Amino acid sequence: MIVIIAAIIGALLGWRRAGKLGGNRRDRVQYAIAFALGFAMIGLFATIFVHRMA
Repeated sequence: MIVIIAAIIGALLGWRRAGKLGGNRRDRVQYAIAFALGFAMIGLFATIFVHRMA
């Protein structure tokens, strides 16, 4: 669950970041995918950490 939420948040932040930099639709999609993957990896590690602590 944490992974999915983190990926969605990352995609939104990436889309917004590319928009601030003046990117077109393709740039925004590329940033959204890259940020979503990065945040999903962080979410994966957070999920593993939470399950190990429980």
